[in-house]
Amino acid sequence: MNLQQLRYVVATAEHRTMTDAARSLYIAQPALSRAIRDLERELGMTLFARSGRGVIVTAQGRRVVTLAREALDAVHEIEALSAQGRSPAAELRIASPPGLEPGVAGRILRAYSAEHPKVRVHIVRCDGRDGVVSAIRDQRADLGLTDLPVPADLISHPLERQEIVLISPPGLDLPDPVPVRMLDGMPLVLPAPGGLRRREFDSLFATYGVAPVAALETDERGGRLEPVLAGAASLLWYRGTAEQAVRAGLVVRSLDPPLRRVIALVHARRRLPAIAQEFLTVAEGGSAA
Repeated sequence: MNLQQLRYVVATAEHRTMTDAARSLYIAQPALSRAIRDLERELGMTLFARSGRGVIVTAQGRRVVTLAREALDAVHEIEALSAQGRSPAAELRIASPPGLEPGVAGRILRAYSAEHPKVRVHIVRCDGRDGVVSAIRDQRADLGLTDLPVPADLISHPLERQEIVLISPPGLDLPDPVPVRMLDGMPLVLPAPGGLRRREFDSLFATYGVAPVAALETDERGGRLEPVLAGAASLLWYRGTAEQAVRAGLVVRSLDPPLRRVIALVHARRRLPAIAQEFLTVAEGGSAA
């Protein structure tokens, strides 16, 4: 068994479908399926069993996956030691959406840099939670900063809560805070149907028995404020990312009852590099959760 085969086994276990695992490995799905079958013949055991459109890890497979993760973690640590030997400063990669950089990320980075001045921190800018999850899964980042929830293959460390606010055009006759019941029938810019964030909003609306009108449904961050600026709709978003709206002359109001989200550091289910563990320690030490 070589390192490439170990990566195939771990990716297949994490994604639970050959198609998703192959996409994360940037190989064709038939090639991945053949590689897994060849490995099973080589080992004389069945690692994955078909289940509908996906796969499940067998009892023997679970043990192999655990050992494969440990072996890959060891290789990553050896590579990190080698890189530190060639470079005067180690690099830590943090995936984050732009809205969290000035606030949460900025505070943690200042504290971490004060304790570890020789570590270079590189921010991997991502478009929302899905982008952060992809950066972690693709190993383009060591840690991710995002709102919860995240998929079960990632580990999360909650740090603080942020308030959900209503961003509206000026001139609307609304109290501050706005009772959640007043969202019923209100034109809103909403995430596109089918996505995780839209399901979260739909669940929120069902909890409070309200049915806003979808003035625009989009996952494009850049276009969300345009209908609000045009006076056609309001937008539910987060206090930490509302500065742009205020600068544009829009009105930001709290909701009643208050609604909040949890911000967390997330990472893959594997042993973290020492510099990533140190960053996590600093972040949790200054937690406001």
